[in-house]
Amino acid sequence: MEELKANILFGKYEMGRVLGKGTFAKVYYGKEIETGEGVAIKVIDKNKVKKEGMMEQIKREISVMRLVKHPNIVNLKEVMATKTKILFVMEYIRGGELFAKVEKGKLKEETARKYFQQLISAVEFCHSRGVAHRDLKPENLLLDEHGDLKISDFGLSALPEQLRQDGLLHTQCGTPAYVAPEVVRKRGYNGFKADTWSCGVILYALLAGFLPFQHENLITMYNKVFKEEYRFPPWFSPESKRLISKILVADPERRITISSIINDTWFKKGLSTINSNDDLESEMVMINSSPKFFNAFEFISSMSSGFDLSGLFEEKKKRGSVFTSKCSVSEIVSKIESAAKSLRFKVGKVKEFKLKLQGMMEGRKGKLAVTAEIYEVAPELAVVEFSKCSGDTFEYVKFFEDDVRPALKDIVWSWQGE
Repeated sequence: MEELKANILFGKYEMGRVLGKGTFAKVYYGKEIETGEGVAIKVIDKNKVKKEGMMEQIKREISVMRLVKHPNIVNLKEVMATKTKILFVMEYIRGGELFAKVEKGKLKEETARKYFQQLISAVEFCHSRGVAHRDLKPENLLLDEHGDLKISDFGLSALPEQLRQDGLLHTQCGTPAYVAPEVVRKRGYNGFKADTWSCGVILYALLAGFLPFQHENLITMYNKVFKEEYRFPPWFSPESKRLISKILVADPERRITISSIINDTWFKKGLSTINSNDDLESEMVMINSSPKFFNAFEFISSMSSGFDLSGLFEEKKKRGSVFTSKCSVSEIVSKIESAAKSLRFKVGKVKEFKLKLQGMMEGRKGKLAVTAEIYEVAPELAVVEFSKCSGDTFEYVKFFEDDVRPALKDIVWSWQGE
């Protein structure tokens, strides 16, 4: 760690002992100098992740952790970088893994239910933001000093842009004992329904002290999963058995939903004793928009010059111009087409919600061509990004500043960095 040898990191954090390490990263205990608050600092080796083609996964983890702020999810405070390292500064969770408790044996029903309620609260929140975790297991569930659960490790999570045209995910991931049968079958799966299955396995493990499906031979174990072959220990209550039986259903279409779990009688017991009932009633903001989903992290990144992470991953940043608009997508498209024609640019559609503006005049480096792509952030908020795809950069800047910006002023809410 040549750039991080000093005990003080960027003048803000004091680096301490190593908490853990993996193939690409080490996690250190740290202290915020100004407040004295403990933090966990995950230091990732850029060269190693680039070599293994895992940069997208790292970028996705940052995106997701910025997107999901919830009392039962580990909070990402800050992302920093040096020439060779990427650093996540995260909330430090003192209580260790939930897995350590399960290893010692089964939990009391009330304790297991409390952890399960907090797990479902956090998972429901992630799903409402369009995020599937895809690797839920006790090792990724941490406990804070108050004994409250915190979900960690979003490295395998999926955002809506990873869906194929069939609307399903196709990447096999997760830990075998907790993975939903549809994920194993490689036929495409719904990430939210797969998370629900994993939650069922976790609940069983908390109440039993062991897993519902286990065998030293992986194929045999998967066969048990496909056939729903598991048994309830005698100490399981009838209500908990009924709920688990609805979750551990091999057919995802017949599996109970998260919203139905929240309304289950066994689940609702003692809810007043957990952090906040409001967590379980977090508003749904799933974005069912026709343009490409533009997640909130990307929106913040592009609109705030103080939080643009593209420099962490790209050697050269593409010159682009971004603005937000409260107009509908059809109004934006219509206005761009009208402005382009008045400026004597041909308008073509590259793909849905992406336009190409082709200049007619020869410039220093040929004809200027510009793309305009529209992303819907919420029903009444869209982001429009312009970028040069051919021609002279100086001519593009002049064209954009002198012609495009004035022509679109009626539909612009705010420009990037302004």
